[in-house]
Amino acid sequence: MATIPPRFDITRSEIERVVAGFYDAVRVHPGLGPVFAVHVTDWPSHEAKIAGFWANAILHERSYDGNPLLVHRDAGNVRPGMFDAWLGLFDSVLRRELRPDQAEAWSALAHRIGRSLRAGVVEKQTGPGGVPILS
Repeated sequence: MATIPPRFDITRSEIERVVAGFYDAVRVHPGLGPVFAVHVTDWPSHEAKIAGFWANAILHERSYDGNPLLVHRDAGNVRPGMFDAWLGLFDSVLRRELRPDQAEAWSALAHRIGRSLRAGVVEKQTGPGGVPILS
C-alpha cells in the first residue's frame, strides 16, 4: 500500500506541541475558555484526541475517527462568531511554535476547516425565517 505524503513538512511531536500550546491559551481566553470548560474535563485526553485529528488531517494517520462538525454543532454553546477568535488564537500559537512555512500551511488548512465548521454551526443556528444567528 502506498503511503500518502504529509500535506506539509511537520512531525507528530510538533503537532502535539502546537495543540498543547493552543489549549494552554484557550484555558485562559476570556471568550473561549468558558465554552471549552463546559465540555472538557480531561484536558490531556482532549489534547490527545485533537492531536490525532490534526495528525490525520496533515500526516494522513488513521488516529482520529470523530465527527468535528457534529461535536461543534451539538455542543449547544458554540456560536459562529467564536471561530474568528479560535482561528486568531490558533494562528498566534502556530507563529510562535513553528517555522513560518509550517505555520502558513497549517493556518491555511485550519482556516478551511474553520469555514466548514462555522458553516455547519450556522446551518443549525438559525432564527425566524432561516436567518443565521451569528453571535
